[in-house]
Amino acid sequence: MITKDILDFLATESAFYNSHVHGIHHWRTVERNGLYLCQFNDADPSVVSYFAYFHDCKRENENSDNEHGPRAAEFLKLHRSKIDLTDEQFKQLCRACSGHTFGSLATDITIATCWDADRLDLDRVGIRRNAKYFTSKEAKRIVIEDDNKMLRDFGVIE
Repeated sequence: MITKDILDFLATESAFYNSHVHGIHHWRTVERNGLYLCQFNDADPSVVSYFAYFHDCKRENENSDNEHGPRAAEFLKLHRSKIDLTDEQFKQLCRACSGHTFGSLATDITIATCWDADRLDLDRVGIRRNAKYFTSKEAKRIVIEDDNKMLRDFGVIE
């Protein structure tokens, strides 16, 4: 779903593209997690994939940067023509990016899946996952059972 042109664009526009913490490796992991979760609900896989690659693209540091989500949404709006989504999907994407930094739960299943996909990768930064911050039944199961096997089996991350 994400084209080489989008990846090349992000490589030039994101200060942490090559970061193992908030860069391309994390983005691919979030996409894998999200597409896995989409099998269990009606979330829009196109929005989930775009979210994976854009949600952290405007971070200013690797630590505390609570405004990176809203910055990502503004960045998306500036580059709307590059995003192959309907207007409704694009609005969901912007809401998902903007809100993912604030720790709440979403009622929209697509946005919730985006946030669950990102939160499933929190252990990479030493944050213990807590099921109360997940929406989908499958994401909660993964966290409660500490079962990442299904995610690993679903797709290999480069």
